[in-house]
Amino acid sequence: MVKLRRPRADREPLSTVGLLVRFTAAGLIVLLSLAALIAFVARQAGTEQAAESARQVTYVTARGVVEPRLTAGVIAGQPEALRAFDTAMRQYVLQASLVRVKLWDADGRVVYSDEPRLIGTRFPLGPDEAEALRVRGSVESEVSDLSRPENRFEIPYRKLLEVYVGVRGPNGEPMLFEAYFRYQAVTEAGQAAWQRFAPPSLGALLLLELVQIPFAWSLARRVQRQQRDRERLLRHAVEASDAERRRIAGELHDGVVQELTGLNYALDAMRLGNPTEGQRAELIADSASRLRGSIGSLRSLLVDIYPPNLVEEGLASALAELAAGLERAGIDVRLETEEAEHLPPAVAALLFRAAQEVVRNVASHSGAREVLISAGRSDGVATLVIDDDGRGFDESRLEERSTGGHLGLRSIGDLLAESGGMLTVRAAPGQGTRVEVEVPVG
Repeated sequence: MVKLRRPRADREPLSTVGLLVRFTAAGLIVLLSLAALIAFVARQAGTEQAAESARQVTYVTARGVVEPRLTAGVIAGQPEALRAFDTAMRQYVLQASLVRVKLWDADGRVVYSDEPRLIGTRFPLGPDEAEALRVRGSVESEVSDLSRPENRFEIPYRKLLEVYVGVRGPNGEPMLFEAYFRYQAVTEAGQAAWQRFAPPSLGALLLLELVQIPFAWSLARRVQRQQRDRERLLRHAVEASDAERRRIAGELHDGVVQELTGLNYALDAMRLGNPTEGQRAELIADSASRLRGSIGSLRSLLVDIYPPNLVEEGLASALAELAAGLERAGIDVRLETEEAEHLPPAVAALLFRAAQEVVRNVASHSGAREVLISAGRSDGVATLVIDDDGRGFDESRLEERSTGGHLGLRSIGDLLAESGGMLTVRAAPGQGTRVEVEVPVG
């Protein structure tokens, strides 16, 4: 069982400005997150690019400068040969961020270094270094481990990028050439890449955020209108439900309950008295008639409380039930519902709900003697027409009647409008009332 609760009067709809602020704040959070991500990616790409550049420089240096000058005298440690090799290294290799070079043989002996104190010393080669030494032209790089003994003279540089390349001596001896680059130059390259990409990237993101603000404003206003419409519909539904309960209670009290109470009194009087046979027969006939009337009234209320199954029985059958209620009230009804079959259930339910409200008004207020109930479908539109010859009313007072407690038509109109339909009322004092309903059929 679904219960409708009355909406709180102090509940304010969401502010358009508030919605826009939330959207803008979310956009700024996303913007900052993307900016941080772009910064990270750009710096990583710049750093990797700088490292790759260092590897390429080392490879070119090893093949173009070191190998051509790598003589047997250099490998043997002859002073003259080492001085000539050192002069070439300082002239062509040790420049800019490249601050240290070393040349190793397969036994881990430092054949040459621009730090002369290392020349002739032996240190164990690491797995990556040994692999690069065996494969000519293989290039590997890593952040130099300054805690190793062979790197003790590089400690003042704090952090270096170490690149090593396998080379060959004059007789094909496998050797390893190492170059050490300032790591600060690598990070500066990453920073430069970020600074190069940051302005256009952040500018594009900021422009996207600014372009979205007008759309967000429009969307916020639309959301606010929809919220107001939902609250208005809910309020109408609650008010209509309250009015419907009061109406049913009033009809039961003033109709069936009063009728059955009077019948009970009449039967009690007959039981306590000494009626003749004719009086008994007359009372029984009158009681049966009054019970039939009460049963009819109850059936009408049942149709109001629990409408017929439109899916199984169809709209025509449901409208026939409503017409029967009018006929029991002494009103002639003409039904034209041949074209009302095979409507979608949702459309049929809307038409029946509208018919239910209009028929109720006809029975309660119109004083009509004849009523036309017509339903059909044409050009993709389902229609309902209820035309009575009652007393009618002034159309200009329809809104006043709605706000004065007659909420049914207003609620039905709102319900139809939500579904893309329309309700039209034509009336004039003394000339009856015609209600037309149109609902699009998808």
